[in-house]
Amino acid sequence: MSLFFLLPVVTGYIYKENANNFLIFVVISFIVALSTFMALRNHKVELTIKEGILSVNLVWILLGFMGAFPLVIYTNVDLSSAFFEAISGFTTTGATVYSDIESLPRMVLMLRSLTHWLGGMGIIVLGVGLFSLINPSGSLALFKAESTGIQTEKLTPKIKDTALRLWGVYALITLLDIVALHLEGMNLFDAINHAFATISTGGFSTKNASLGYYNDYPIIIWTTTVFMIVSGMNFLAHLRFFYNDMSGYETEENIWYVKIFIILSFALSLVHYETTTDSLYFSLTHGFFTIASILTTTGFVTLNYESWGHLAVAVVFIAMFIGGNTGSTAGGVKVVRYIVLLKSLALEIKKTLYPNAMFNVFLNGSKVKDAVLSSTAGFFMLFVITNTMLTLYLYARGYDALTSVSAAIACIGNIGPGFGHVGPVDNYSFFSWYDKIILAIFMIIGRLEFYTVVLLFSKQFWKKF
Repeated sequence: MSLFFLLPVVTGYIYKENANNFLIFVVISFIVALSTFMALRNHKVELTIKEGILSVNLVWILLGFMGAFPLVIYTNVDLSSAFFEAISGFTTTGATVYSDIESLPRMVLMLRSLTHWLGGMGIIVLGVGLFSLINPSGSLALFKAESTGIQTEKLTPKIKDTALRLWGVYALITLLDIVALHLEGMNLFDAINHAFATISTGGFSTKNASLGYYNDYPIIIWTTTVFMIVSGMNFLAHLRFFYNDMSGYETEENIWYVKIFIILSFALSLVHYETTTDSLYFSLTHGFFTIASILTTTGFVTLNYESWGHLAVAVVFIAMFIGGNTGSTAGGVKVVRYIVLLKSLALEIKKTLYPNAMFNVFLNGSKVKDAVLSSTAGFFMLFVITNTMLTLYLYARGYDALTSVSAAIACIGNIGPGFGHVGPVDNYSFFSWYDKIILAIFMIIGRLEFYTVVLLFSKQFWKKF
């Protein structure tokens, strides 16, 4: 991380900003980390699932503080706001505490975008892919704890090789997005920052109006829409594509993901067209963009969709609850879980009608194991309970119902913008310092998909430590 943080430092020097304190912080961080590593490098490491889960949680908290200190040094925010911003970046939530983003130093803007890009594919997967510091089972333990979805899948014998190849695909798609945006009219700095935020499905922008700043460039809006949808797909499918294997795009999850995107996009576009005087093409452009942004939990904004009426809010709410595909950088529940849940519900109905018959749930032609069914049901229950807890907390703190509900979903689903006081033209600066800490913690819970964090509160988890 210290080495990656040199990118904002270099950005500061390029734009004649005083990056000396930032550089000192990076050097100190590197020395501390290197010293710790050198002191412990000869220790035998046997990392089980338990140690992997604990490491992931602790690393995310440490990342929050590491990303927060430069923000405290260079912007007028306290530590709680800086921690919130950093966690929002690393978890690719995209919720911000800054009202005037364009006044921030370029190195701070680059830092925010970099936290997105690193958190997008998963900082732990990056570490596993680059350094062989732990044994193979330990690597797999970390990969399981960090990766999102129903089950972990490997394309190569060693998990670190898979991680490295995934990062290669991730970097290539990012580069393609940078080139496309730059050719379409963005300056290079903005193109890099928006590509980092797009491919990571993060949502931090360098403009106060987010992508709305480029509303006069519909080609930029459509390009970002396409790259958001691509980033919401399973990156293993993209990796297979480079091996001339299209099967990753033919899964039930991906087919339904595309269908949901098209249906909701047309619905929101028609609502916008009927409630405004804008042209049909303008409505389609921003309808498709908005659904892509919310469905993939990116959180970019071009227009204030709250002003389109209650039906528009309802359509966007549906997208907030769904999320992208497993194995993508998107947050949320994930499409495949809804497929499994609905098939499980249909199965229970059949069992009620035909109690003596034998039925199974199939996904992509393969039988879904009972353990996966129960795990999926448990995940959805945790999602509902966690959202309810955070919603009730915010409501009890005095915030209105719409703000409380949407802020909870937006933080836990790593979406960013919601409705009410956290709507597409607002930010999270009005929350108290302890509210921001709690919201940041729930971002981590959502990013690590509940089980990884909830297990820490189990007595059985700590028994063998």
